[in-house]
Amino acid sequence: MTAASFLRRVAAPKKALAGAAVAAATCGTLIAAAPAQAAAASSAQATAKAMIGDSAQYQCFANIVDHESDWNVTATNASSGAYGLVQALPGSKMAAAGSDWKTNAATQIKWGLDYMNERYGSPCDAWKFWQANNWY
Repeated sequence: MTAASFLRRVAAPKKALAGAAVAAATCGTLIAAAPAQAAAASSAQATAKAMIGDSAQYQCFANIVDHESDWNVTATNASSGAYGLVQALPGSKMAAAGSDWKTNAATQIKWGLDYMNERYGSPCDAWKFWQANNWY
């Protein structure tokens, strides 16, 4: 017995098939979206590595971005409105690094590095602060 025929027997045919179609479509969308997001994150990580150079400073930067946005360039905090890889608040601050700040990982990384260096001294000092406070 196939899954479709089982569903037809268990529930009203139209509702069962509609539910199965929605489930399949949703699952397919999630499966398709995951590789796209992973590729974007990988690209952003490679960009950050190239821009930072020092592997220890990169790892500290990456630790913050992992916690803040999971490398999602359009991540938005629902309660505060913080935006992007480094969760700038407001996100529009990143316009200082480029007009494409809403969607360009390199622009967000540049702004984030400048912020971490100016406010904390380095990405690793920013990470130490983050570990002590769960924010930076």
